[in-house]
Amino acid sequence: MTEPRLPPATEIFVTFAALLRRNGFAIAPEQTTAFLAAIALLGPTSIDDIRRAGAATLAPPPERLATYNLLFDIHFGVSTAAGFSETDQQDDVVRLQEEGDGAVDPDLAQEQNESGLAATRAEALVARRLSATSGGNALQRLARQARAKLPKRRGHRRMRARRGSFVDLRRTLRESVRRDGEVLSLRRLKRRLRLRRLLLLIDVSGSMKARTEDNMRLAHVVMQAVPQVEVFTLGTRLTRVTRPLRLKRREQALLAASHLVSDWDGGTRIGEALQAFLSAPRFSTYARGAAVLIISDGLERGGHDALREAVWKLSLRAWRVSWLTPLAMGPGFRPQTEALQAIASLVDDIVPGGSDEAIVAHILSLAQRRAA
Repeated sequence: MTEPRLPPATEIFVTFAALLRRNGFAIAPEQTTAFLAAIALLGPTSIDDIRRAGAATLAPPPERLATYNLLFDIHFGVSTAAGFSETDQQDDVVRLQEEGDGAVDPDLAQEQNESGLAATRAEALVARRLSATSGGNALQRLARQARAKLPKRRGHRRMRARRGSFVDLRRTLRESVRRDGEVLSLRRLKRRLRLRRLLLLIDVSGSMKARTEDNMRLAHVVMQAVPQVEVFTLGTRLTRVTRPLRLKRREQALLAASHLVSDWDGGTRIGEALQAFLSAPRFSTYARGAAVLIISDGLERGGHDALREAVWKLSLRAWRVSWLTPLAMGPGFRPQTEALQAIASLVDDIVPGGSDEAIVAHILSLAQRRAA
């Protein structure tokens, strides 16, 4: 006797529940059955009816509702930009002001910049699909060792310790009651250690096109390995890609990020992008006390004064600022571009960033370095 099979029309709804389960949602079999029953009862006339039926029966937590909507739009092929509403995109994307010097670069649609070595100030809105190929040994090592080796800071919560700066009065008094009020020793507390926030600023301009996919995959690995990570892309726009990269499945996370970022392989205006980051209060707070990694070649076409001022302000807020450039080929690297020469004295490190191995080695060595 053959087992009963579900109708083919229900397969897309069952696989959606499985997709949520793979991304960390607690979905019971009864909820999947209730989801199918709700769809049959409603007789949905639009995709929003299915979305609301899923929210009612699958019950995503309120704090993960944005992730639920993102996965829903990816799975059901909704044409909105990877599940982000127009308001969300306006909140996460900052378009830089146009330069006023009257200079115009050739249209990037005609000049394709195949080599990726030339910097330009022109804005080109390009859609790009990122590959989700598995990372090499370097990314696997980063995923395994990130929690243990990333820099830590002292938190506000306290924990028991043999030696500490605080007296555990409650435990001391409790033990004194057992000894008829006699206090033999003072119990101690110390502040817990927490992972320090990591801020990744990734250059996605045309001069970095050879490293863009690798850098985005690395950002996704870091995002999944540790909490308190923020990721932004820099080009002719400043885009926060933290939310899409929180998705566990790499191909879905990179697909969502590729839809959200619209200035792939475009112009290079790092100084203005950093100033836009610092001018937005909700963005600039991410840099306070953080280990900041700027992954860029520094081929800046904007004003170097703007770049220098932005890096200086960033260094005042951050715990440490590292500039990782593919132009650096070894520990004895000396900046040759005007942009890197302008900020060399303001950053703590200018290190190689042309391979996953070099970037991972630097990230895992941050805890051994002192704050600026």
